[in-house]
Amino acid sequence: MRYIERRQERRLKEAVRRGRSVLLLGPRQTGKTTLVERLNADLRVSLVRPDVRQLYERDPGRLTGEVESIRKGRSGRPLVTIDEVQKVPALMDAVQDLIDRRRAVFILTGSSARKLRRGDRINLLPGRVVPLRLDPLVLDEMPDRLLMDSLLFGALPAICGRKDRHLIETDLESYVTIYLEEEIRAEAAVRNLGSFGRFLELAAAESGLTVNFLKLSQEVGVAHTTIQGYYQILEDCLIAERVEPLTASRTRKKLVKAQKYLFFDLGVRRVAAREGIRPPRDTLGRWFEQWVGLELIRRARLAGRPCRIRFWRDPDGPEVDWVIDLGGKFIPVEVKWTDTPSNRDIRYLNVFMAEHPTAKKAYVVCRVPRRMSLAPHIDAIPWQRLDSLIAPAREL
Repeated sequence: MRYIERRQERRLKEAVRRGRSVLLLGPRQTGKTTLVERLNADLRVSLVRPDVRQLYERDPGRLTGEVESIRKGRSGRPLVTIDEVQKVPALMDAVQDLIDRRRAVFILTGSSARKLRRGDRINLLPGRVVPLRLDPLVLDEMPDRLLMDSLLFGALPAICGRKDRHLIETDLESYVTIYLEEEIRAEAAVRNLGSFGRFLELAAAESGLTVNFLKLSQEVGVAHTTIQGYYQILEDCLIAERVEPLTASRTRKKLVKAQKYLFFDLGVRRVAAREGIRPPRDTLGRWFEQWVGLELIRRARLAGRPCRIRFWRDPDGPEVDWVIDLGGKFIPVEVKWTDTPSNRDIRYLNVFMAEHPTAKKAYVVCRVPRRMSLAPHIDAIPWQRLDSLIAPAREL
């Protein structure tokens, strides 16, 4: 299968070149192991293998001995990679000690932050490692991919490399069954497996909508606090992206304060929600909105500067699908499944800009063939130009 060069690869290599350790988090099957294997490591530890995992579970201190053995007779710090480090959380203490004593440079990968917690806090070795996130592929990592394929099948690297739709569905089903329904439940020690399975299907179906914990609790048959806990599991395991609303307003007192959750991959979401591959037009519009949201979230992470993705909604009507928050300077973005945007599509963008003076420009992301002006400060742009909305920080 052809290797797809990742945007984070350069940052990873640059951190290692500077002698910095890296914590590379990302959902399963986003290519973390493949990326790390492209580096010349002196010691590789894969905790995915049960026999290796058991060795370090019995004796986390063996890592220190192995590193010291490699250091004998050589100058410089060895490069050590540990895959799925959350499977043996006790190793983080040994890693921290070795980093503090400048005995090695580490690349740690993980598909969950849940087991790296210390009490109520997650031990991500703050200040000791460069935190990086590897998501499914972004648009410019797969320039030839059709939009419909992204909406239906998502952007996991292995999925994007397949052509046979039957095999793609089989792989997505396996991901949902083996990883989401088995491994996450095991890792989180979920007691009521039936309720969690039902929650997973409903959460996938309601991805991109403002969450109503009470309504979901009634449908699943558990307390609303349990539903909140289930969402926290998905967030910790990097399966769900939490999106906070923008609630500051000079004139509106009823802005929605509930958050949204987006499943990290549209193909996984569709299969988890038990949805088919022939959606009606209104469903396509909802999927397209989520795809744009995910793409913006990933580009915000890659931007190298403070950037958050939010949304804005008044229960009385006005709402904006996504708001790019650049430290208080806002760029509102509407998403429309159309190639003929009109004034009707920009009415809430005008409302938002009137209430937020820092918003100097707004956009409608749609299927137009090229950029076009809809109003003095509002443009429609093709979905292929989504990368133009969040410019990366200038490299120093």
